[in-house]
Amino acid sequence: MAKLYFYYSTMNAGKTTTLLQSAWNYRERGMNPLILTPIIDNRDGEGIVKSRIGLSADAYAFGEQEDLLQVVESRLEGKNIHCVLVDEAQFLSKQQVRQLSDVVDDHDIPVLTYGLRTDFRGELFPGSEALLAWADILQELKTICYTGSKATMVVRVDDHGYAVKDGAQVEIGGNERYVPVSRKEFKAILYGGKKVKVIDPPGQEASARQQSF
Repeated sequence: MAKLYFYYSTMNAGKTTTLLQSAWNYRERGMNPLILTPIIDNRDGEGIVKSRIGLSADAYAFGEQEDLLQVVESRLEGKNIHCVLVDEAQFLSKQQVRQLSDVVDDHDIPVLTYGLRTDFRGELFPGSEALLAWADILQELKTICYTGSKATMVVRVDDHGYAVKDGAQVEIGGNERYVPVSRKEFKAILYGGKKVKVIDPPGQEASARQQSF
């Protein structure tokens, strides 16, 4: 029996990498996964899902008001879909989450969604809130804060390394704009004025050493 899954985390926990690995697993077995990504997240080009470690795949870029049940059903007319994978699921609308539940319930197709749980103010995204309520399976993907503790929150930082407390909930960005932190560190940064410790990503030399292990 198919289920609706929500894999959630803060930034840099490998959500997109896990999605792409799942898609590969399906294809390796001769199955056809459908990857969806919100059109608003076009950092790597529209309709491209790309992880921090360089893996990528083509995806269908959907709009804010688009009916995802219709998107899936239109593709079922030509071939089977064995799984639906949704990147950046925090940007789903509540209605789109319900449409994805219809994909599961009406067509017996598993839907795996991957996204942030909370924004830079510690508040739920609408899509995440709906998924926490509607998903059959909730699974946290874990990463660590620069303090060494488990990271569960994310802060938006300015050019000087201090927390941005106001602004639109949605502002597309990567490591230069968002930093995953523990709850304790989140409070110290957001409410106590502590400066964020920005960690530079490993360079090519470090990546090559890791690949040699």
